[in-house]
Amino acid sequence: MDKFFKIENYWRNIDKHILASFLLLFTLGIFFSFSSTSFLADERLNKGYYFFFQKHLFYALFSFFLMIFVSMVNTDLINKSLLPIFLFFLLLLILVPFFGIEVKGAKRWLNFYVFRFQPIEFIKPFFILVIAQIITSNWIKNLNLAHLFSFSLLSFLILLLVLQPDLGQSVLLICTWISLVFVSGANVFYLSLILTFAISLFFLLLYLVPEKFSYIVTRLTSFMDPEKSGNFQSQKATEAIKQGGLKGQGMGEGILKESVPEAHTDYIIAVVSEEFGSVVSILIITIFLFLAFRIIKKVINFSSNFYKLSLSGLVSLLIFQTFIHVGVNANLLPTTGMTLPFLSYGGSSLLSSGIIAGIILNYTSLRERTE
Repeated sequence: MDKFFKIENYWRNIDKHILASFLLLFTLGIFFSFSSTSFLADERLNKGYYFFFQKHLFYALFSFFLMIFVSMVNTDLINKSLLPIFLFFLLLLILVPFFGIEVKGAKRWLNFYVFRFQPIEFIKPFFILVIAQIITSNWIKNLNLAHLFSFSLLSFLILLLVLQPDLGQSVLLICTWISLVFVSGANVFYLSLILTFAISLFFLLLYLVPEKFSYIVTRLTSFMDPEKSGNFQSQKATEAIKQGGLKGQGMGEGILKESVPEAHTDYIIAVVSEEFGSVVSILIITIFLFLAFRIIKKVINFSSNFYKLSLSGLVSLLIFQTFIHVGVNANLLPTTGMTLPFLSYGGSSLLSSGIIAGIILNYTSLRERTE
């Protein structure tokens, strides 16, 4: 049993502060889901009043137990399984343009009849861990060459995401990769060359095939000039945050969920701010920042570069995704369709959050500081 699970001394080794923070985020997500999805189910889709809430509750509970399961799995078994799991989800991502279902002009999901599955949500944590393995292992001796190989892997993922298209996840992966490479000790000049090449290639593609990337131009234009382009959703979200003030309008009293189609996913923080006040939104952001502080505090004590880099990458992923979501809701960033980890409605997003949380709990519970 010990070969597969870390049963002995599990509770003593687990970081209680990190576990409590994840539990609190799952609980808040369930609570806010009730407020943000009830109108959508009852008035718009003619479903049962608790239809979406029940689905969110199921996925949140399943994700929580998935988190506990992953945190209990033997760490060596996780590390040996990273590459096969990553390749499996990568294969599913490759299949999306061919067999994916189209929703609002984007092919991002595979339909397994029982539920819709978004492969990129599951690739994200394993992409980070595989990159950490590439950089810290003896696979590639030269650090610059390892960074270049990891950039090639990133580029392939971005290409697949552009075909869907999915601008938000592309930006998130790029930001997380930059943080990983920076923490690993990359040469700033070398990193600048790679980023310059990437940006130049991006604008070249915009020029050569503008019809394929017209959605990016549209979103940037609507962000720069919202009045002219009619950036409806972001404007409504900003108004909702202002109307909520510090104390909020009261549970169920917000109107954003009635006027914005994806309020329960892409604009959940605006719904929370409108109904419960900016104080609660600040509390949610503080929980994520506390998680980052607690994880980094644990990372400092590790002697293994792999665990240092892996945990730094995972916490960067959570923080970047949180602030991209908040930035879009506050109209500080262009619309990206980014969910808020643990809180937004969506099975793939919640399950991915559970996996990330489980790996973080697993790695931070290690007593042995060397590989």
